[in-house]
Amino acid sequence: MGRVADRRATPARQQDVKSVPDNRAPRAVWRSVVALPEFRRLLELRAVSQFGDGLFQAGLAGGLLFNPERAAGPWQIAASFAVLFLPYSLLGPFAGALLDRWDRRLVLIAANWGRLALVVGVGTLLAFGIGDLPILLGALIVNGLTRFVSSGLSAALPHVVPRDQVVAMNSIATATGGAAAFFGANFMLVPRFLFGANDSGASVIILLVTAPVALALWLSVRFPPRMLGPDDSARAVHGSVAYAVATGWVHGARTVLSVPSVSATLAGLAAHRMVFGLNTLLVLVMVRHSDTASVAGLGTAAGFLAAAGTGAFLANVVTPSLVKRWGRYATPNGALVFAAAVQLCGATLNLPVMLACGFLLGAAGQVVKLCADTAMQIDVDDALRGHVFTVQDSLFWMAFIVAIAGAAALVPPDGRSPGLAVAGTGLYLAGMAVHATVGRGSRLRP
Repeated sequence: MGRVADRRATPARQQDVKSVPDNRAPRAVWRSVVALPEFRRLLELRAVSQFGDGLFQAGLAGGLLFNPERAAGPWQIAASFAVLFLPYSLLGPFAGALLDRWDRRLVLIAANWGRLALVVGVGTLLAFGIGDLPILLGALIVNGLTRFVSSGLSAALPHVVPRDQVVAMNSIATATGGAAAFFGANFMLVPRFLFGANDSGASVIILLVTAPVALALWLSVRFPPRMLGPDDSARAVHGSVAYAVATGWVHGARTVLSVPSVSATLAGLAAHRMVFGLNTLLVLVMVRHSDTASVAGLGTAAGFLAAAGTGAFLANVVTPSLVKRWGRYATPNGALVFAAAVQLCGATLNLPVMLACGFLLGAAGQVVKLCADTAMQIDVDDALRGHVFTVQDSLFWMAFIVAIAGAAALVPPDGRSPGLAVAGTGLYLAGMAVHATVGRGSRLRP
């Protein structure tokens, strides 16, 4: 089938592999990508899919949170995030069992078909000025399918990349997807300017998402059958599909807990996402309190997210070198300590300072996430990798929602709460302590 030889990840015991090429020059990296045609096709699919996701998320945020025809306070913001992300976060690991059960190519095709139909539905609801709840429920399913695609792409990466290049190619894939999502989110400002910030303008933006989603569907079809896995092995979950789905959370969580490199980095990642949730609510409430024009408020909020995204992009570039120098144990520890110090500086609640802190926190958090992704791609058997990636996705968003809901109960009307920002420092330090303790025994190298 054209696979690169010996794709399969081995259990956590095999952790002594060097995964970063010596030559990190951009030209050498590009040659490595060109030499892996199936990885390049996976990269194209990720870029197109995440561009559409960025456009959809930004269009939805503009249509619901920064729409002159609708209003949103702290609890409405928290409720919107909860409706959009919490249900799939609870159900995702059950569905994730399908990524390790069925041909991942077919799963990607079906998920993109579903996204295409539902995006049209959400755009139509906005066009007719329907209330928030039906729109959020439709967007919930779109987001669930999008995250299903993202987990499938991550689980499939070791099938198209040699083991000794997983860290480097994962960084390239993450950087490409993050940049695509960033451009998609910012592209939203163009049709918003042309068609307006009201419901009809928002519906145009959402309907534009059908173009990248349709392209993602076509790119999914191009892969040969079984190219993206899963591989069968002694650790595969056998039995009926119903049994595999019903026990998805059990097998996923059990695998996470059994692999120290995975459980340690996911603890650090959860701490980062909780702090990101705190900061997101603080910025959104402060912006809505200080900016009377919806476009100005959206621009300030987009600036904060852009700063975090730019920092994450930089982390994608430097993380392979950091991991090569310090290893997969020390690198996340250092990133979490650094993030704790940066978060303390952000307690001034000065928006320009918070933008700078957002950049640095985005970089630190992405270092931790890349180490978590690498642990799952290298240290987890392919027959269970889809389970683990959906558990990571669930933890990723549940931590965010819990933090943003808790902050909504405490944040003042103007959003100025230095105490919440300082609490973020404590969360980072707690995450670092768990990571250092759980991962200590492995002392992972690349």
